[in-house]
Amino acid sequence: MTPMDDATPVDAKTTTSLSQAELDVLTDKLIEQLKTVFDPEIPVDIYELGLIYKVDVSDEKDVIIDMTLTAPGCPVAGEMPGWVEDAIRVIPEVKSCKVELVFEPPWDPSRMSDEAKLQLNMF
Repeated sequence: MTPMDDATPVDAKTTTSLSQAELDVLTDKLIEQLKTVFDPEIPVDIYELGLIYKVDVSDEKDVIIDMTLTAPGCPVAGEMPGWVEDAIRVIPEVKSCKVELVFEPPWDPSRMSDEAKLQLNMF
């Protein structure tokens, strides 16, 4: 397992033969793109909110993302996985992207990064 960022609870692992350098570059691009997707009710991106639980990258650079929502009844539950897929697919190296919504473990504010907590005045 290779964590994408120690500050957030993301489990990124690879079942690939990508070199560590290639994986590091792709990981940075994945994080950059995840940070372009925002929960419309909270002015913080989904990465800093801790909504991304796992990112898997295959040998062929297919990406599978497990993510959650701040609440199961989120009004954009049907749309947000598509937003994430669209954001990831702009990375030229990525062959495909699939986003799965998961609700275990349930999201809570402790999953947010310090940056997100600061933006939301939660300190």
